Amino acid sequence: MPARLADSPPHGRTPGRSEARDRLLRTASALFYGEGIRAVGVDRVIGEAAVTRATFYRHFPSKDDLVVAYLRSVDEAIRTLAGPAPEGAPRLRAVIGAMGEQACTAGFRGCAFINAAAEYPDPDSPVHRAVAEHRQWLTELFVRELGVAGHPDPEQAGAQLMMLRDGAMVAGYLADAARARETLARGLEDLLAQP
Repeated sequence: MPARLADSPPHGRTPGRSEARDRLLRTASALFYGEGIRAVGVDRVIGEAAVTRATFYRHFPSKDDLVVAYLRSVDEAIRTLAGPAPEGAPRLRAVIGAMGEQACTAGFRGCAFINAAAEYPDPDSPVHRAVAEHRQWLTELFVRELGVAGHPDPEQAGAQLMMLRDGAMVAGYLADAARARETLARGLEDLLAQP
């Protein structure tokens, strides 16, 4: 996983999008991840991105729209981890290994999605729905790849792996990051070794 996966989207400009929009999203992503979503106001994002209020609202009708765009950019970065590795155990090792490495990077503040869910508990909010969509995709990825790897109960093992991953993301921020990475990797290997 890139060193700053949860902090910001890719730094290149997205085709078909304006430089101002990309700058707003990069600025908001760094601020939201580093300081918390609710702690950062639209005026601060506008000021640090050096755009006008009209430019902001042209691209993002509301702060929630900006937050959803931030989460989608993190989601896209995580999805790229699953692509290149062969299916099954190799793909799981690549994704889990990258997540463990992420927990050990400077500035790591936990999972962007867990953090957002804590700030937006209403399941009907667009932010909470973006969190739920990402978590559903990640759980389905774990279940599918555990099945390909031959696990006898991929549904249960996928739920366990998601719980291990969530714990590693929190422990990586609050406790010993290297130990969180090792525990996550060992937990995956234990699941893969089940007959």
